[in-house]
Amino acid sequence: MIAPSVTLTTTGHPVHPARPADFGRFSEPIVIEDKVWIGSNVVILPGVRIGYGSVIGASSVVSRRVPPMSSALGTPCRVVHPITDEDLTIRTA
Repeated sequence: MIAPSVTLTTTGHPVHPARPADFGRFSEPIVIEDKVWIGSNVVILPGVRIGYGSVIGASSVVSRRVPPMSSALGTPCRVVHPITDEDLTIRTA
């Protein structure tokens, strides 16, 4: 599930100032596995993989891999806890 205002960006650019101004760019795929929830206003950067069953908190910036069955949030996005069977009995992360 993907909430409103999510940005999936697969294109980036070099950051070193010595690179010629040739508008050099790169593209890397984003992989979102099954049963993932992505909150509103999340930005997912090139080359990221979000693992099965993970939840990404609203307004996060995802710049690296999120392992399966993880709850992650923040800027930059970080895993805050694994999702376990205990989460079947509670309503919030």
